[in-house]
Amino acid sequence: MKRAYIKVVFLSLGIFSVTSCKKYLDINTDPDSISDAPLAQLLTSAQVSLGFEGGSDLFRFSTLIAQQMSGQPAVANAQTFDFDRYNISGSDENNVWGSMNATTLSDLELIIKKAASSGSPYYGGVAKILKAYEYQLMVDAWGDIPYSETQQLEKNTKPKYDKGEDIYKAITQLLTDAVADLNAASSVQSPAANSVIYTNADFSKVKGNWIKLANTLKMRIFLHYSKKDRAFAVAQLTSLINDPNASFMASTADNFQMVFYNVSKQQNPIQQFESSRANYLFANDRMVSLMVGKSDPRLPFYFTPFPFNSNPATYKGAKPGDPVSINYSRVHAYLRGAASGSPTMQAGGGITSGAYVYTGAAPIRMLTYQEYCFIRAEAALMGAPGDAQTWFTNGIKASMQDAGVASGDVSTYLTANGTLTGSPDQQLQQVIEEKYVAIFGQSMEPWTDYRRTGYPTLTPPSNAVVNQVPRSLYYPQSEMDLNPNAPKQKPDLLQKIFWDN
Repeated sequence: MKRAYIKVVFLSLGIFSVTSCKKYLDINTDPDSISDAPLAQLLTSAQVSLGFEGGSDLFRFSTLIAQQMSGQPAVANAQTFDFDRYNISGSDENNVWGSMNATTLSDLELIIKKAASSGSPYYGGVAKILKAYEYQLMVDAWGDIPYSETQQLEKNTKPKYDKGEDIYKAITQLLTDAVADLNAASSVQSPAANSVIYTNADFSKVKGNWIKLANTLKMRIFLHYSKKDRAFAVAQLTSLINDPNASFMASTADNFQMVFYNVSKQQNPIQQFESSRANYLFANDRMVSLMVGKSDPRLPFYFTPFPFNSNPATYKGAKPGDPVSINYSRVHAYLRGAASGSPTMQAGGGITSGAYVYTGAAPIRMLTYQEYCFIRAEAALMGAPGDAQTWFTNGIKASMQDAGVASGDVSTYLTANGTLTGSPDQQLQQVIEEKYVAIFGQSMEPWTDYRRTGYPTLTPPSNAVVNQVPRSLYYPQSEMDLNPNAPKQKPDLLQKIFWDN
């Protein structure tokens, strides 16, 4: 699916590889292999890989652990049923680990090197931001991982593992370097229509978006330190906020996301998974109950009603241990694209998979303006500059706008739920619970917020393989088998990331 998307993008941009006739008869050379891809092609490949990763395995692991979706299936022995009860093995992670390292990060490292040698800092800046984002996700998923000795191809196929905290420091500096690259006076080559994120033929018109992303990603990283070292987190956030040269996301137009299309094999990976694996994912009771309790107007955008013909609409999420059934709300248009069709309610109140036809044109959201607003709200509660209430309100409004909620419904919701009240911890709970709903569909961050703050409260399934909510993932089995420098496999999923201690 991903390769088909890349192929279509390349063809539409007129990017073709040409093989010399002299080399055609060399039996030691694969004429179909690209030995030295241009910067434009590498960037497209890396971004498409990143976008697909945002809606694939790592997303499913984290959204199930965070109880936004449920793996309670209507088919026997579905993989997501096991993931829902924390039965996630190292073998389950081989594909996403391979994609992140062998495709995305490999392409990004090549861009960084080629950009430096060709005098093209704008390409280098973009690649460094994407590299920092990818490594942040990996540290948050696994903890200590290879970093300093990676992406050396045959020179080092057995990289050592670096401490997660050291990698966080390295990628923070990488983001600083990226902004410096993007502020360079000139660049021999610049990303243009080949960039499928912040796309514009004139790079000067989107360069500011990339700089905003770099600074906003820094804020996310600093916020993650808040449990381990609150004073450090506040100091770093304060310094960044007060930096007169730093710009940040200012609206949903700045969202870091990848667009998808209503075209076969170019639909977003959440929709592709849903359409190819019927009844593997449903709404989770934890997410639905939180939203129903506040009469949240995002419900009809996020989920289908249950019973389907209820009027006014009601919603039901699945819990582990519930009967195997389709009688729950399903994931809807916000993550799957616009829906068409007239589903027929089944006897139990649910609808069958495929009852709606979705375009698959919903974006994969990776870091959004609404997340930035909630970062600022939480930072303000800790003592960093800014007014927590203002940013809390802005975050709710941005999420509602992104979902397509009518302005009157937004006002009604804010009147009932939009005021921070109570003790500092109660206000933190309000911020995180609203953020939890607002960043629905983003890989990893809802789970990370839970690990940092304990909100929203999550109860392990009664049939879970461990009696606590997981704190990290096992190392991929491929690493255990092939890298002698990999650490011993974790004894369980309760081993904590450095910032979780």
